[in-house]
Amino acid sequence: MDEALLRSLTPSVLGILVRRGADFAAAEDAVQDALVEAVRTWPADPPRDPKGWLVTVAWRRFLDATRANAARRRREDRVDEEPAPGPTSAADDTLQLYFLCAHPSLSPSSAVALTLRAVGGLTTRQIARAHLVPEATMAQRISRAKRTVSGVRLDRPGDVATVLRVLYLVFNEGYSGDVDLATEAIRLTRQLATAIDHPEVTGLLALMLLHHARRAARTAPDGSLVPLAEQDRARWDTGAIGEGIGILQAALARDRLGEFQSQAAIAALHADAPTAEETDWAQIVEWYDELIRLTDSPVARLNRAVAVGEADSPRAGLAALAALDDSLPRHTAVAAYLHERDNDLETAARLYTEAARKAPNLAERDHLTRRAARLNTRHAR
Repeated sequence: MDEALLRSLTPSVLGILVRRGADFAAAEDAVQDALVEAVRTWPADPPRDPKGWLVTVAWRRFLDATRANAARRRREDRVDEEPAPGPTSAADDTLQLYFLCAHPSLSPSSAVALTLRAVGGLTTRQIARAHLVPEATMAQRISRAKRTVSGVRLDRPGDVATVLRVLYLVFNEGYSGDVDLATEAIRLTRQLATAIDHPEVTGLLALMLLHHARRAARTAPDGSLVPLAEQDRARWDTGAIGEGIGILQAALARDRLGEFQSQAAIAALHADAPTAEETDWAQIVEWYDELIRLTDSPVARLNRAVAVGEADSPRAGLAALAALDDSLPRHTAVAAYLHERDNDLETAARLYTEAARKAPNLAERDHLTRRAARLNTRHAR
């Protein structure tokens, strides 16, 4: 069973049903039914035209559901007879589906779930497992999202920035469950890059590849976090790094700088350094300045403080940090790191302990607790 083929065909089949008159929610349900039928029958009897088969079965499921639902009888009157078998439309509705799933009326979590379902072709169970929530909870979230976008026409222009932010959220969801969301986000962003010519789309793809290239080195065998400076760079994926840098260079050459290209440039400088000590921190500070100019992001300012601490001195980094709101996520952890670099071990240990209490997840809490314990041991000697 070629699961990748099914997932790649899902957006275009869904788009065909919508253009034939099905509303989004009903069309998406019908397509899911067709995918289940394909999984059941294709291994023993594969079709000559997989896309045409899916369109035919999904359209029949839609008609059956329409006729069975008394509340939809008025729409049933407008449903023509099933189109004659033949070649399906070559139009690719994937891009419109991206924009539909990233509709501004949806919450970020709903937009992510709907994108994974409608464009990614994942099942509700797979999405629920990836997000570590009950399947019933995810089903309700997706149903609400489908109802929200059901009346939205596919021919309305979309917001590329919103689509990219949804894809970035998918990438950052993590690696839980039986679906690797980071890999899935890369696949979807590649798909989007073939459908739209936009430097920020390729900038995001480069950023994802460069971050993902370090994945194998981010954790120790016991599952503990390994900071960037301590990672075994021999475990980095040089193929992904090379591809990411190549894509980034092509995007930057177009001279239409955006936030994802700026973030990718920072990631590329980290990836390009043979050792942590050889990192070009001065250039990284310059790229953070560009990113702040584009976004005025407090998180970018926080990361810039770390870069200043490396490029200039820990005290310069602490001075940059002092200008920021100390309620920012990970502000205390950054302060602890800079005090450690300044050899103020007692203050650093205290701040690491405080940061551990605020950590957003168990792995980060354990990492910060271990750093505090290590510094307390050094300070006691």
